[in-house]
Amino acid sequence: MQLDRSIGLVGLTFIAVGGVLGSGWLFAPLLAVEYAGPAAVIAWFIGAIAMLLLAMTFGEVTAILPVAGGLARIPYFSHGNLVAMIMGWTAWIGYVVAAPIEVSVLLQYLAPAIPWAFYEPPDHGVLSLTLPGLGVASALLVLLTVLNAFGVALFARINTALTWAKIVLPIVIGITLIASRFETANFEAAGGFMPYGIEGVFSAVSVGGIIFAFIGFRHAIDMAGETRRPQVTIPLALILSLVICAAIYLLLQVAFIGALDDADLVHAWKSFDFTHRYGPMGALAQALAMIWLVQLIVGAAIVGPFGAALVSTGSDGRLVLALARNGFFAAIFTKLSRYGVPLNALILNTFAGVFALLVMPFHEIVAINSSSLTLALTTGPLALLALRYLAPDEKRWFRLPCAPLLAGLAFVIATLIIYWSGWDTLWRLGIALVVGLAIFAYRNRRNEWASLDFPGAAWLPPYVATIGVVSAFGTFGGGSGDIPFGWDVAILAVVAVALLVVAVRGRISRERYLQLRNQASSEGDATADGASNS
Repeated sequence: MQLDRSIGLVGLTFIAVGGVLGSGWLFAPLLAVEYAGPAAVIAWFIGAIAMLLLAMTFGEVTAILPVAGGLARIPYFSHGNLVAMIMGWTAWIGYVVAAPIEVSVLLQYLAPAIPWAFYEPPDHGVLSLTLPGLGVASALLVLLTVLNAFGVALFARINTALTWAKIVLPIVIGITLIASRFETANFEAAGGFMPYGIEGVFSAVSVGGIIFAFIGFRHAIDMAGETRRPQVTIPLALILSLVICAAIYLLLQVAFIGALDDADLVHAWKSFDFTHRYGPMGALAQALAMIWLVQLIVGAAIVGPFGAALVSTGSDGRLVLALARNGFFAAIFTKLSRYGVPLNALILNTFAGVFALLVMPFHEIVAINSSSLTLALTTGPLALLALRYLAPDEKRWFRLPCAPLLAGLAFVIATLIIYWSGWDTLWRLGIALVVGLAIFAYRNRRNEWASLDFPGAAWLPPYVATIGVVSAFGTFGGGSGDIPFGWDVAILAVVAVALLVVAVRGRISRERYLQLRNQASSEGDATADGASNS
């Protein structure tokens, strides 16, 4: 049984938008101005263009390989099973805790109504779930699984309705703030438009949360196996989703800066004190005595995380399906239900998500999520260049122009995203990789190791090691600071380009590629040929 190709352009676009617009938009405008001041608007443009470039590499690849769980499955066809295992495993670790994170955030906004669900531990001062609260969170994870279990068509309809709300509510909030109080002088106050220079702008893009605000576009890649006319739908959905989300983020950023009071800027941009329960937007709304707007923000803060959790649950099921087809997970997770969804995979992820909530503090779940997702983003530019050699005659409805230059730039961007996540999260990524390799070794203990595609993974150890060393001695997220800002970026850019060349040359053979494509078709995995006939 094959996956049901019932997601159209609107549905896939809204899946990507739903993944991007979680709860982060409530806080991102504040984080960005703390690093860049009013020049945060420039930082949003830079971040959007960078992520659009990275998304376009996935756009070309998924258009010819529209397979479920793309972050795990795509490198299987370009660099073989070992790279696919590593990328898929790290992506799964991040995906499986994504829904628990969003559910926890949703419940935090409901804390005044359900105080019995939380307590405030003395060690890190943030609300944590009590045992009854964990029960409610687990029930929500089960509900998300049930909503996904009744087929992708129902999932897409529910997500589209939620995403309309997630689009409209931030727009209403932004326009209302601009109409209520908009001081153009704020864009030149407290040190001018760019008080912290160009370094501040790039810091806002990286550690200010702008890049990570856009990463949710990846969900459209994972749902590619259930997309109608994927050759056209996937690239358009990626472009539209990023344009829509960039416009909303820019609107909110401009509204936030313009709505600030003179008293807010007394101690410059780095010294804001917004401790309101509903974040900086809620603080501004309350300062303007707009109680209805505060309530609207609360509603948006509930709808946003729930929609993002729904999308994450669906994507994670497809990722487990892809890993099972790669041979990492057991074959039982390749089976589809009568509704055409990987139900066993969804159930596995539900148990894993509940387990994460039970045994890990919230801040550690967030750290593992951010560190595990970043490495998988390198598969886009890597696979694009490899497939230009492996499938040169494949019809490409979307073709990235100047592919060596733009794919190389996208690979450097992905490398910097990994580095910018900081040493405090990257060491967790290292542990996740070791655990994944141990599981993979156990799963293949009876197989011939000669069947593993080691040449395709030759670039990966020096790549991960370089990022780890530069991160340990760099300036981001717990690094020692011995490598100053600027030099760290230059070192990683040069190494990334060099290893990209090594990786492309280490691609699997044309014969191996055709073998894997034929094997995937016989297993019911949708590839470009099958998609063309859908």
